[in-house]
Formats: sequence, structure tokens, C-alpha cells
Amino acid sequence: MTERPILFFDSGIGGLTVLRETRIFIPDRKFIYIADDAAFPYGNWEEDELKSHIIDLFAKLLNLYNPILCIVACNTASTLVLKDLRRAHPDVPFIGTVPAIKPAAEQTRSGLISVLATPGTVKRAYTHELISSFASKCHVRLVGSAKLAGFAEDYLRRKPVDRASLKQEIAPCFVEKDGHHTDIVVLACTHYPFLVNLFRKNAKWPVDWIDPAEAVAKRALSLLPDADQVQTLTEHLDLAHFTSGRTDYATNRLLHGFGLRLTPLGQE
Repeated sequence: MTERPILFFDSGIGGLTVLRETRIFIPDRKFIYIADDAAFPYGNWEEDELKSHIIDLFAKLLNLYNPILCIVACNTASTLVLKDLRRAHPDVPFIGTVPAIKPAAEQTRSGLISVLATPGTVKRAYTHELISSFASKCHVRLVGSAKLAGFAEDYLRRKPVDRASLKQEIAPCFVEKDGHHTDIVVLACTHYPFLVNLFRKNAKWPVDWIDPAEAVAKRALSLLPDADQVQTLTEHLDLAHFTSGRTDYATNRLLHGFGLRLTPLGQE
């Protein structure tokens, strides 16, 4: 029987942060990484059009690859369509990547939390529901950036990043209130952990930067059938597909560094 893969999905290459962590917990499973770069950035889409686009694309992906589970390694997509995907495909487990507001509220000492996200994630009702449910006693600053995901894509391809602009994008995360300071920033976009060293260098003061990748990886492990959690390691490169069909040398080199082999959509 052909091994059923774990499918990762993101608008670009940010989901590689989640893939990297998941491999630690599930080292012997085959992975397929889908980058919907033809539609990147998702922030430029109208909400209803983006929802229809992602749902239609997933119908195609599930038919092509028959994954054992799907990880939506994108906060924008997760907060927008996760419920619809689960309803449309009840036999496939879907794991979303949503802002880590609950652990931030549990860990903060000052009570001041910031959520650094894309504009779409910031305005999503799902995000505000998380705050109401888990951080109602905290002061939560939502910071939406239209630039940082693109900066991360450039940074990973070793292109220059405008450091002054990056500093300006994260500046609203740092809040002073009644003698207290923000002490936790939630990285609510899977692209952002790739920039965390630059964030630290340009922060107004030290904070904890929370990345949900480990929690997503643990959840994926818990959803695999017991017989699938221990397998004989096979010699292969996991696969990556870009919906645009276009990649450059820097992207190919990056994917190879993550143990991924670039192939056309639907081919192995």
C-alpha cells in the first residue's frame, strides 16, 4: 500500500517553520508541501473570494494526494476556512495554525500581550473569539502587517530586507501601560519565526516571541493512527509544489535545504 502523506499548506514558504518542527516529532512520515504562491499574498484578496479559492484548491489536493492528515500552516487560511474544510471533508483530519493567544495569556507576567499577524488574521472574528475566550483579563494589542510575510520570503531567499521598515512594522507591538510593558508577542503568521532574530535586534525591549509550530506538531502526532506513528525510515526527499509552477534558483536551494524536492503539482 502506498504510504499516505501528511500534507502541508501555506500561501508561501512560511509553513516551512511548521514542517521543520513536525519532522522532529514525526521523522519517518512522508510530507508534501503545497505553497499557493500563485495567490500570494492572501491579504490582497477579498474574503469570500479567498475562501472559495482555498476550498476549491483543497478539493483538488485531496483528490491528488489522499493525505492521512492536513496541516494548514497558515494563520490567514486557518482562521478563514478551517471549519469549512472540516465540514466538506469529514474523513480527513485538518489541523489549523491559529494565534497562540491562550498560551500567551497563561505565560504573561505583565498582562500586556501583542499579536503580530497579517491584516486578515487581525480582523478575523476567529481571532477576536480567541481573545474573548482566553485573554479577557489581558490587554491585547493586535498588530497587522502587510509587509512582514513578504520580508520573510525575501529573507529566506537571501534578498535584502529593509531593516528600518521592519522596525517600524513591529513597533506597535510594544505597549507601556500603568507602569507595565508588553512581555509577550504572539507570532500569528507562520512566516514570522524566520524573522525572529531580526525582531529581537529591533525590539524596543526584550519580549518572549511565541511560535505555535511545536503545538501544531504535537497535535499532528496525536492524530496519527498508532500504527502510523512508528515506521521504517525510507530514503526519499519529501515533495514541494508551488501553485504558480514558477520557482527560481534561490527557492530551489532553500527547498533542498529543507529536504524537499520540487515537482509539478500532481507528480511525484
